[in-house]
Amino acid sequence: MTPHFAGPLASAWPALRRRGAAGLLASPADALPVAPASDRRTWSPEHQDEATLHHLRERAEADLRSPWPVPLAHAYARYFRDGDRSSYEGVVFARERRISRAVVLAAVTLDPRWIDEVADGVTLLCEQSSWCWPAHDETHRVDGAVVPSVAHPVLDLGAGEVAAQLAWIDQLLGDQLDQHVPGLRARIRYEVDRRVLTPFVNRRDWHWLGLDGDVHNWSAWIHGNVLVAALRLVDDPRRRAEIVDLVVAGLDRYVASIPPDGAIDEGYAYWWNGACRALEALDVLAYATRGALGAAEVDALRQTVAFPHRVHLGGDWYLNHADGPARAPAGAPWQALHQAARRLGDRAAQAHAAAHRRPGAPVATEEHGLGRLLRALTDPAWRTATPDRSPLPRDVWFESTQVLLARAAAGSSAGLALAVKGGHNGEHHNHNDVGSVVVALGGVPVLVDPGRPTYTAQTFGPGRYDIWTMQSSWHNVPEIRGRAQSHGRQYAARDVRAVISDARSGLTLDLAAAYPGGGTQRWWRQAWLDRAAARVVIRDRWQLDPAGDGAPTRAHLVAAGTVSLSPGRAEIVALDEAGAVVVSWEPAGARCTLTERKLDDPMLRDVWGDRLTRLDIDITSLGPIGTLVTTVEERR
Repeated sequence: MTPHFAGPLASAWPALRRRGAAGLLASPADALPVAPASDRRTWSPEHQDEATLHHLRERAEADLRSPWPVPLAHAYARYFRDGDRSSYEGVVFARERRISRAVVLAAVTLDPRWIDEVADGVTLLCEQSSWCWPAHDETHRVDGAVVPSVAHPVLDLGAGEVAAQLAWIDQLLGDQLDQHVPGLRARIRYEVDRRVLTPFVNRRDWHWLGLDGDVHNWSAWIHGNVLVAALRLVDDPRRRAEIVDLVVAGLDRYVASIPPDGAIDEGYAYWWNGACRALEALDVLAYATRGALGAAEVDALRQTVAFPHRVHLGGDWYLNHADGPARAPAGAPWQALHQAARRLGDRAAQAHAAAHRRPGAPVATEEHGLGRLLRALTDPAWRTATPDRSPLPRDVWFESTQVLLARAAAGSSAGLALAVKGGHNGEHHNHNDVGSVVVALGGVPVLVDPGRPTYTAQTFGPGRYDIWTMQSSWHNVPEIRGRAQSHGRQYAARDVRAVISDARSGLTLDLAAAYPGGGTQRWWRQAWLDRAAARVVIRDRWQLDPAGDGAPTRAHLVAAGTVSLSPGRAEIVALDEAGAVVVSWEPAGARCTLTERKLDDPMLRDVWGDRLTRLDIDITSLGPIGTLVTTVEERR
């Protein structure tokens, strides 16, 4: 029976509502949009991208001279012992990437050496105790164990990724594996069914299903991978249709959660593994049904394709909120955005993706999964795309997340840009940042949101807000009578109003409700980009209860670059040789001190270098009713 769902996809696909996926799906051999290695018009070396093959071959040849990465029990247990999750994850990622490199070379060359390498890697995956990442495992909560329970596999992001990788391998090299390693494909099907497909069907209490109404990026990511595995590896038509129906219901719930303006509250970095995963899954589904379940006329999908370029500051810098980094990691899966933009007819999003297509550079890497690599290698429009310019719209307003971004002029990152955030402190991957501002110069953040350090057990545990990057004290908001903001949806901006015009664009909001304990009647913040004067102005006006406890009230500004301080002003030399800004404030007599934060976490250092500096402007003496005006101008 078709699962009950009534989201935007259901509305767009009446055929699916009537009879489910049964009868709509192509056979397993023809359901995935990548040709098998036997199609030499696709996979012979002369028809493939030379730069990508060279990149993969270099690394794969080195792999042959090295032992396979082996995930060990003590590394799995570290997450439960000391919170470290990177040690184990790094090993399993290295194993999966080695397999992906070998898969492409096996398809291109049909060399038994590479087919054996693939077979070895596949067997190692099938013998791996768990495909789940330890941070997501239930083993400790259920059994008190620190190693995985083989009898009770957990379907998480990691398990879904492995299942899809094995399905893509079967799609590409099924005939070759039958010839060289008979029996291995049966093992693939057994393990994928046992670890992923059966738990997916039998357990409907996975938190990422969103049945409680809280839908987040895991939903699209896992459902997309389950779809690929079911389409290729399930031969029984009834069971296959049952799984696909459940997947479509899950994707429908995710698509229904995307707001009309397409914004992702987890920010740019999570767009790739949320909305983008949904778009990729819908593309696979359209192929598997020969267009019967084609690109739905869902406006939120059209809007979310534009999200990456709408939050682009310039170069490799993006407006970051929540757990996303401000500097985009190298090698995002731009082909996926390019393809989705083409399908939905968004030329600006297509141009943004094409801006990252470098002639002579690989079309994709193995870093983002085998499926994405294969799609890029078999997408002629992406392979032949020529570099374009990112659109850089002048003004962007996301009403759903209450985020405004304004720059001096459309199409250019020159000069100052301002971003202001309202929202609430119960967002996905939340940081306590209601009212925070970001100011960029030449597309490079100067007053910044630090982002997040490397994930550990603490990141999503009860001590999350003990991490300094999650606290409002390290965002560009005030600390009121010694109190920082609290986490929870109830700690939110009030009376938010965006004003966008040729002369100036900005946001007005009341921050008072983001702070616990009462005592703050109003804290009005107005932040705007004055285009005529080429300056950013932040005006804070407050009304506190007259009776205070004497604790200090400070305005915080977190700066990246080199900071020098003098009375009433600070000068910040930006990163990446973007220039310098002067930050000044009135009353100029308000005393400012600098708090330096040395960065020892590799994720933070990769973005900001070795330090961030916080300006602490003490406004306690202005009393319970007062005004602070902060101005940011480019140093000429």
